[in-house]
Amino acid sequence: MYALVDCNNFYVSCERVFNPALNGRPVVVLSNNDGCFIARSNEAKALGLPMGGPAFKFREILNRHKVAIHSANFPLYGDMSSRVMNTLGGLAPGMEIYSIDEAFLDMEGFGSIGLEAYAGMIRRTVRRSTGIPVSIGIAPTKTLAKLANRMAKKDPLFEGLCILNDESEARAAMAAMGVEDVWGIGRRHTEFLNLNGVTTALDLADAPTQWVRRHLHITGARVQAELNGLSCLPLELVRPAKQSICTSRSFGSDITEQAVLEQAVANFAAKCALKLRGEGETAGLVTVFACTSPFEERADRYWGTRSVALRVPTQDTLSIVKAAGAVLGDIFKPGFRYRKAGVILGDLAPLAGTLPALTLFVQEEPEPTASTRLMEALDAVNSRYGQGTLRIASDVKAGWKQRQERLSPHYTTSWDDIIEIRP
Repeated sequence: MYALVDCNNFYVSCERVFNPALNGRPVVVLSNNDGCFIARSNEAKALGLPMGGPAFKFREILNRHKVAIHSANFPLYGDMSSRVMNTLGGLAPGMEIYSIDEAFLDMEGFGSIGLEAYAGMIRRTVRRSTGIPVSIGIAPTKTLAKLANRMAKKDPLFEGLCILNDESEARAAMAAMGVEDVWGIGRRHTEFLNLNGVTTALDLADAPTQWVRRHLHITGARVQAELNGLSCLPLELVRPAKQSICTSRSFGSDITEQAVLEQAVANFAAKCALKLRGEGETAGLVTVFACTSPFEERADRYWGTRSVALRVPTQDTLSIVKAAGAVLGDIFKPGFRYRKAGVILGDLAPLAGTLPALTLFVQEEPEPTASTRLMEALDAVNSRYGQGTLRIASDVKAGWKQRQERLSPHYTTSWDDIIEIRP
């Protein structure tokens, strides 16, 4: 048996943990530069505010219903996610972190205790330890657990917990779910299935196996088998290594000066290097891109991108920032209003397995030990006193800062924002 634990309206719930006055109020969280809705409380959903909707188009509804609006606080959300996952990790023998707010748990062997009682304990423990409410779906396969979790969240009668114990319960649940909501079935497959009379999850489960394999290939065949109670997707207890690491941002205002764009790219490169060290990997390829708004007139649009291969794979911030700056110098064109830029690290390899890079004339040595010690010191200081306490000189936010007019404090990741309790 598998359990899918999903945090309810996660970003909104994080804001409510530290501001209880938001409980019961409609709340929305906006994307970068305070553009679109990326999280909504149930109260906000009831007002008809759509996921991804531009905030400016719904200004009248937001004002009339006094909706609480928050800029995205990703450092807070990331830290709260870690707290939730650490809590869940101690409650089951196996766990797969699926996303920032979802995790699959191995529930094998808990039947003797009682799945409903144990799942209830999980919900209470997470709420007590982190303040985050969760919904849980339990079923014999991960795909059915996803389905059960959806029912637990959508139907108030389940009160946040749905268990599909037998075939009849699973078939009833599948009959009530559109095929477009089945985990693993995308938009193009949905269109094809609907044209062929497959409109519900149950229709897909009952479709001829050979027909599904022929048209939906191995992925569709696995989804069908999972819907019929045959587990094909075991827990991924060890997360697969990343193929690339990217940091990109849209700017709060247009950038026309190369120096300002260089500051932004240096900041993105430094963030990528930090993520890289967190993965225990090195990068052999640095890619930089910068572009104007896609809504500019055609003659004023520009998208520039270029990559450079590093002679020695590295995770050193200084080396990566230097390479990114050189690449940006090659793609920057004056006269354009840049609205977005980013850095992508590729050709990733485990640090322990890094080999000297071979050139035509000499064999390059791995990066020096002094670099490793410097990065360890940098990360240790920033981990203790907050990210950005120590940074390279070019990593500044003057002139390109994102628009975050409604940003809540970084309650758990900054000493300056820690909650003060006064007698």
